[in-house]
Amino acid sequence: MGLFSNEKKVDYDKIVDKMVPDARKEMDESQYDTELGLNMARDARKVISGKLKIEDFHKVYSSSLTKEFGNYYASADGPDIRKGDGPKWAMVIDLKKCVGCDTCTVSCKAENRTPPGISYNVVMESLEGEFPNIKAVNLPRPCMQCDKPACAQVCPTRATYKMENGIVAIDNDRCIGCRYCIVACPYGARSFDFGDSYEQEMQGANDVTSPEYGVERGNREKGKTPIGTVRKCSFCFHRLQRGEEPACVETCIGDARFFGDISDPNSVVSKLAASPRAFRLKEELGTHPNVIYLR
Repeated sequence: MGLFSNEKKVDYDKIVDKMVPDARKEMDESQYDTELGLNMARDARKVISGKLKIEDFHKVYSSSLTKEFGNYYASADGPDIRKGDGPKWAMVIDLKKCVGCDTCTVSCKAENRTPPGISYNVVMESLEGEFPNIKAVNLPRPCMQCDKPACAQVCPTRATYKMENGIVAIDNDRCIGCRYCIVACPYGARSFDFGDSYEQEMQGANDVTSPEYGVERGNREKGKTPIGTVRKCSFCFHRLQRGEEPACVETCIGDARFFGDISDPNSVVSKLAASPRAFRLKEELGTHPNVIYLR
């Protein structure tokens, strides 16, 4: 019997760990308190896993956040979830069908007009086993759209928030680019927009707006949002509003991606999520991602 007769032997969490940025290095590049960001990220995960009460979390950090962020700081008052009608979106990715072609990565960049160094969808590759029993493993990673997102827990301005439709959104007009959410995300799904551009390689590259959440922002210019803020996958929310699927789902050559309403028991994604092949990355954290994989 071959080494890979049982797919469970592949450590997918270890693969995704390679994409998680060095937290201290990330925070040292920010103008805000490094230790505060690292400590909040650590304790936010304790809140998510039930090891720390949310009330105690706010008691510990409220004073420090007020001191560090001043008028930018938004207290914990108010709803954690933004209301909204409609389905609860989820994505299922069949790893047996993923061929590692990176079409999802390319189509995502083209659709969302992301700048150099920022890719909302990546395909992590790993060689598992020992020669001659070696297998290439592809692990696509969009934003997990967690039901209990640690990124929202640490956001001092409440720019990151959860919508009832399952999407974790960013209000880039409120985001101050502190990067606390980047170090809190256990999946490495967030990036800071430094303002880099493809303008030198392609004339007119900055004339197309960033379409996140259906917001038209005009030409890409320094000092103008979303430059200086954090960006990530939104399940192509602007496409969902038009009744279309996310670009990565529509263009997947291997038909490895499925998208739909997981609250509907008759939907394809709901049935696939109930499969014995189904699993979520880093399930022990309690983030409950709305991206589900099939072994």
